[in-house]
Amino acid sequence: MTAAAPVRPRTEQALSARLARSAAAPAGRGPATEDVPRWLAERADAHRFVVERVPLDELDGWSTAPGTGNLVHRSGRFFSVEGLEVSASEGPFARWRQPVIHQPETGVLGILAKEFDGVLHFLMQAKMEPGNPNLLQLSPTVQATFSNYSGAHRGAPVKYLDHFLVPGRGRVLADSLQSEHGAWFFRKANRNMLVETDEDVPPHEDFRWLTLGQIGALLRLDTVVNMDARTVVACFPMSAPETGALRSDTELLSWITAERARRTMTARRVPLAEVDGWERGESAIGRPDGRYFRVVGVAVEAGSREVPGWSQPLFEPVGTGGDRLPPPADRRGAAPAGGAPGRNRVSWTPWSWRRPSSAPPANWAGVPAADRPPFLDAVLAAGPDRIRYAALHSEEGGRFLDAVSRCLFVEADAATAPDSPPPGFQWASVGQLNALTAHPHYLNVQARTLLSCVNSGAVRL
Repeated sequence: MTAAAPVRPRTEQALSARLARSAAAPAGRGPATEDVPRWLAERADAHRFVVERVPLDELDGWSTAPGTGNLVHRSGRFFSVEGLEVSASEGPFARWRQPVIHQPETGVLGILAKEFDGVLHFLMQAKMEPGNPNLLQLSPTVQATFSNYSGAHRGAPVKYLDHFLVPGRGRVLADSLQSEHGAWFFRKANRNMLVETDEDVPPHEDFRWLTLGQIGALLRLDTVVNMDARTVVACFPMSAPETGALRSDTELLSWITAERARRTMTARRVPLAEVDGWERGESAIGRPDGRYFRVVGVAVEAGSREVPGWSQPLFEPVGTGGDRLPPPADRRGAAPAGGAPGRNRVSWTPWSWRRPSSAPPANWAGVPAADRPPFLDAVLAAGPDRIRYAALHSEEGGRFLDAVSRCLFVEADAATAPDSPPPGFQWASVGQLNALTAHPHYLNVQARTLLSCVNSGAVRL
């Protein structure tokens, strides 16, 4: 008779306490927190990094596909810039076309964890991306597209990748598929992973062990922690000390299911040559009115990357976006549901919903008051006494050039944010938002940035 398999706990009960202990640790065995920006600068000086704008027609390895006008790579890998046609059932913009990045592969964003002296530490990387405003930022242990880690670039292998892809190299503490920017990517997603190891892992000179508290302190600084690190930290299985919430978990899931059922947003790829309202010039693809974003070309030299040089298109926004999630004093967080064309579904976003294409608030100028995002004007007018957190964080520097959002937590009162919010909005607690990150397509990338600030202790509600 075969013995029954042992029953295992459904969750690692002590994990949330271990993560909380790391978030409370202001220092660890790695560099002092105040030394990390200096270390990033030193790593930048240790290699040659050059990013130069070049005309789209002069991008090495890229060409315009006959018939479609799409920007494609000669290998058929990596990504392409195509057109997107969107129809939405709600909002002031019922239909539009725009360029979009099509990258039909799933990448890996992974942070390696190890316990030192009873405190979890996380192996973070000083990684260069051509679109970062300061080039090098604090990044996950592994940040790699499938094309890169499968060797399509014919470059050096990705360091520490085996810990995330080879079974038995560590204990998986979190692993969820999360969307990237749905306004600029067509249905792109990455695995967001946290893996703990007991192995001796000596860090490479471009890597350092940091506590979660140190990461939180660095999240209070402008453009230090990159988007990929923020989204993984948002997926850490934290446990907020809550006794309840304004809506039960079932009510919350029922509400967003109903939102997904009633809203319709269709998005389909079309040839880039058929995207009306956009013009291709010698150096960029953009709108004649100069709004939203443009597609530009860059040539890159990067001494610390797997490949030392390459060319590529980047999406360059016009202006600075603003993500705002205002928490009232009783630890509840507000999150609306909104669609993004590249996802073709409803997910949770920060409070001030922005038009697809990640436009800054200035791009709402001239839009009738009834069509402007709810709460946008109230949040923009918030005084310093109501702002609990403010920092500039850049978006994914591998595809976007100098795309920076001002991230804020703004204190709200009952008059500004009633318990019964308008249609398309719902209250959720921090614990509920954390639970949703274990599942795909509930929190968008901007909402995950703000949640990472809570998980790491950068902001205390």
